[in-house]
Amino acid sequence: MLALSSSCRYFLYDKPTDMRFGINALSGLVRNKLGFDPMNGDVFIFIGKRGNQIRLLQWDKDGFALYIKKLERGTFERPILTGTAITSTQLSFLLQGVRLESVRYRTRYTPLKRA
Repeated sequence: MLALSSSCRYFLYDKPTDMRFGINALSGLVRNKLGFDPMNGDVFIFIGKRGNQIRLLQWDKDGFALYIKKLERGTFERPILTGTAITSTQLSFLLQGVRLESVRYRTRYTPLKRA
Protein backbone atom coordinates (compact mmCIF):
# COMPACT_ATOMS: atom_id res chain seq x y z
CA MET A 1 0.00 0.00 0.00
CA LEU A 2 1.24 3.48 -0.81
CA ALA A 3 1.76 5.70 2.21
CA LEU A 4 3.19 9.16 1.59
CA SER A 5 6.06 9.58 4.00
CA SER A 6 8.90 12.06 4.29
CA SER A 7 11.31 9.13 4.70
CA CYS A 8 10.66 8.01 1.11
CA ARG A 9 12.00 9.74 -2.00
CA TYR A 10 9.71 10.79 -4.87
CA PHE A 11 10.82 11.40 -8.44
CA LEU A 12 8.70 12.96 -11.19
CA TYR A 13 9.37 12.00 -14.80
CA ASP A 14 9.22 15.38 -16.53
CA LYS A 15 7.98 14.27 -19.96
CA PRO A 16 4.41 13.26 -20.86
CA THR A 17 4.07 9.49 -20.58
CA ASP A 18 1.96 7.03 -22.55
CA MET A 19 -0.55 5.76 -19.98
CA ARG A 20 -0.77 2.41 -21.74
CA PHE A 21 2.66 1.68 -20.25
CA GLY A 22 2.64 -0.97 -17.56
CA ILE A 23 5.13 -1.93 -14.88
CA ASN A 24 7.82 -3.21 -17.27
CA ALA A 25 7.81 -0.16 -19.55
CA LEU A 26 7.68 2.31 -16.64
CA SER A 27 10.52 0.56 -14.79
CA GLY A 28 12.48 0.76 -18.07
CA LEU A 29 11.92 4.54 -18.15
CA VAL A 30 13.14 4.77 -14.56
CA ARG A 31 16.31 2.84 -15.33
CA ASN A 32 17.11 4.29 -18.78
CA LYS A 33 15.81 7.87 -18.65
CA LEU A 34 15.96 8.81 -14.95
CA GLY A 35 19.04 6.71 -14.20
CA PHE A 36 17.69 5.12 -11.01
CA ASP A 37 17.23 1.54 -9.90
CA PRO A 38 13.44 1.00 -9.94
CA MET A 39 13.78 -1.64 -7.20
CA ASN A 40 15.22 0.72 -4.56
CA GLY A 41 11.87 1.53 -2.90
CA ASP A 42 11.54 5.10 -4.21
CA VAL A 43 8.27 6.27 -5.79
CA PHE A 44 8.39 7.26 -9.46
CA ILE A 45 5.63 9.51 -10.80
CA PHE A 46 4.42 9.66 -14.39
CA ILE A 47 1.77 12.03 -15.80
CA GLY A 48 -0.07 11.17 -19.02
CA LYS A 49 0.01 13.17 -22.24
CA ARG A 50 -3.50 14.53 -21.67
CA GLY A 51 -2.68 15.33 -18.05
CA ASN A 52 -5.77 13.60 -16.67
CA GLN A 53 -4.01 10.43 -15.52
CA ILE A 54 -1.11 9.79 -13.16
CA ARG A 55 0.80 6.60 -12.35
CA LEU A 56 3.04 5.95 -9.37
CA LEU A 57 5.49 3.06 -9.50
CA GLN A 58 7.15 1.65 -6.38
CA TRP A 59 9.04 -1.50 -5.46
CA ASP A 60 7.22 -2.87 -2.41
CA LYS A 61 9.51 -5.43 -0.69
CA ASP A 62 8.63 -8.38 -2.93
CA GLY A 63 7.25 -6.87 -6.12
CA PHE A 64 6.23 -3.72 -7.96
CA ALA A 65 3.12 -1.77 -7.04
CA LEU A 66 1.50 0.45 -9.66
CA TYR A 67 -0.96 3.09 -8.47
CA ILE A 68 -3.19 4.75 -11.05
CA LYS A 69 -5.47 7.77 -10.74
CA LYS A 70 -7.59 8.97 -13.65
CA LEU A 71 -9.54 12.19 -13.30
CA GLU A 72 -13.12 12.39 -14.57
CA ARG A 73 -12.66 16.11 -15.16
CA GLY A 74 -9.63 18.40 -15.04
CA THR A 75 -5.92 17.73 -15.25
CA PHE A 76 -2.93 17.21 -13.01
CA GLU A 77 -0.46 20.05 -12.83
CA ARG A 78 2.84 19.29 -14.51
CA PRO A 79 5.13 21.18 -12.10
CA ILE A 80 8.19 23.04 -13.33
CA LEU A 81 11.08 21.67 -11.30
CA THR A 82 14.81 22.25 -11.23
CA GLY A 83 15.35 18.50 -10.75
CA THR A 84 13.21 15.40 -10.71
CA ALA A 85 12.80 15.04 -6.93
CA ILE A 86 9.67 16.28 -5.14
CA THR A 87 8.59 16.01 -1.51
CA SER A 88 5.77 13.91 -0.11
CA THR A 89 3.88 17.15 0.59
CA GLN A 90 4.23 18.28 -3.03
CA LEU A 91 3.00 14.88 -4.24
CA SER A 92 0.02 15.11 -1.91
CA PHE A 93 -0.80 18.57 -3.28
CA LEU A 94 -0.37 17.30 -6.84
CA LEU A 95 -2.81 14.43 -6.25
CA GLN A 96 -5.34 16.80 -4.60
CA GLY A 97 -5.20 19.36 -7.42
CA VAL A 98 -3.46 22.16 -5.51
CA ARG A 99 -1.34 24.49 -7.68
CA LEU A 100 2.22 24.09 -6.46
CA GLU A 101 3.16 27.61 -7.60
CA SER A 102 0.58 29.14 -5.25
CA VAL A 103 1.73 27.22 -2.17
CA ARG A 104 3.65 29.30 0.35
CA TYR A 105 5.61 27.58 3.08
CA ARG A 106 5.95 29.27 6.44
CA THR A 107 9.28 29.29 8.23
CA ARG A 108 9.78 26.36 10.58
CA TYR A 109 12.48 25.42 13.03
CA THR A 110 15.00 22.88 11.80
CA PRO A 111 17.65 21.60 14.19
CA LEU A 112 21.31 21.87 13.24
CA LYS A 113 22.94 18.69 12.03
CA ARG A 114 26.06 17.76 13.94
CA ALA A 115 29.06 16.51 12.03
